[in-house]
Amino acid sequence: MDWKEVLRRRLATPNTCPNKKKSEQELKDEEMDLFTKYYSEWKGGRKNTNEFYKTIPRFYYRLPAEDEVLLQKLREESRAVFLQRKSRELLDNEELQNLWFLLDKHQTPPMIGEEAMINYENFLKVGEKAGAKCKQFFTAKVFAKLLHTDSYGRISIMQFFNYVMRKVWLHQTRIGLSLYDVAGQGYLRESDLENYILELIPTLPQLDGLEKSFYSFYVCTAVRKFFFFLDPLRTGKIKIQDILACSFLDDLLELRDEELSKESQETNWFSAPSALRVYGQYLNLDKDHNGMLSKEELSRYGTATMTNVFLDRVFQECLTYDGEMDYKTYLDFVLALENRKELAALQYIFKLLDIENKGYLNVFSLNYFFRAIQELMKIHGQDPVSFQDVKDEIFDMVKPKDPLKISLQDLINSNQGDTVTTILIDLNGFWTYENREALVANDSENSADLDDT
Repeated sequence: MDWKEVLRRRLATPNTCPNKKKSEQELKDEEMDLFTKYYSEWKGGRKNTNEFYKTIPRFYYRLPAEDEVLLQKLREESRAVFLQRKSRELLDNEELQNLWFLLDKHQTPPMIGEEAMINYENFLKVGEKAGAKCKQFFTAKVFAKLLHTDSYGRISIMQFFNYVMRKVWLHQTRIGLSLYDVAGQGYLRESDLENYILELIPTLPQLDGLEKSFYSFYVCTAVRKFFFFLDPLRTGKIKIQDILACSFLDDLLELRDEELSKESQETNWFSAPSALRVYGQYLNLDKDHNGMLSKEELSRYGTATMTNVFLDRVFQECLTYDGEMDYKTYLDFVLALENRKELAALQYIFKLLDIENKGYLNVFSLNYFFRAIQELMKIHGQDPVSFQDVKDEIFDMVKPKDPLKISLQDLINSNQGDTVTTILIDLNGFWTYENREALVANDSENSADLDDT
């Protein structure tokens, strides 16, 4: 019999005890009890014929809530123990030296110049003697990866050792970064990365000269590069895997080299001279010394030839405080303009150029920005260039899929994104582009003169 019919009949049965009337609440409770009973019986009768679901291991563990202090502490301690165990599994300096000794001892002649080689047979012998920690490196896959054009089927001992060193360094760095991963989810928030870099500063000899009062500005400068390029959606967090995969950490840790050349320091965003240069520019622009930049103050950036239209868009789209820009927002601006060939920089500038938020630039958008270039040309006593000519040149350079509009992907595919954006936002950049042939000729003449002398 259907459980609904049973329930209906039961409720329709008159009370057998006329002297004892049930209250409305008691009737509701009895109704709920009966409903629960019959529903459970009905549900239990529909047994799952597939019993394999019982063997599926648990794969989701919820994170402790903020008020679950004990669970949070337990999780932190468990992660710390896990990372310590992983750290002990890595090769230490003594074990790396022993590995180098074994590789050198089992090298396979003849040498190629001064480079020692090893064949697969000796490679496996070294793997057996090197110990359990090295087992992961002595595989056919690793050997094949490093095998190039040697006629004897050997690999370079130095290349293999560098491969091992690189792997060990990556694991060490991942463990080091994971210690700052407070959430334990494989990513770092801005504050996590700030703590990591702040504690890294004393270990970098090239930063010894920095005043402690400048540390906070240095950390901010360094962290912004990671987040500008690795967090394009501005989620406020970066995957540790992405940090390891990019070259920024290599550039930062390059500052451990006490003999780093002056040229390398100047091109390294994380070096002391570079950080001081960027911060010094910010202070020089801040004429009223309020710690923020107005549109007028920012207009003097670089060669002071950026158009007012572009600067208006910067202050419309970027985070400002009472219409003024702070140092962090300024860093994003600098990173975009100094790296215009990079995807993140193109995304940043394209968003500013896309005044209608349509996801593409049309003739109206191009004309809107280039009109400001023409006005600056008049102010500087130059004859304005025809927009039609510039528009045709831009479309010829980019070759968009749609002949009437240019998307961000079109700019990326064309490899001309930096040129196009420069033409539209900066008079000096446009002038350089317009006179590129004359500038190349002058450079050639100057080179010839130097050769003659």
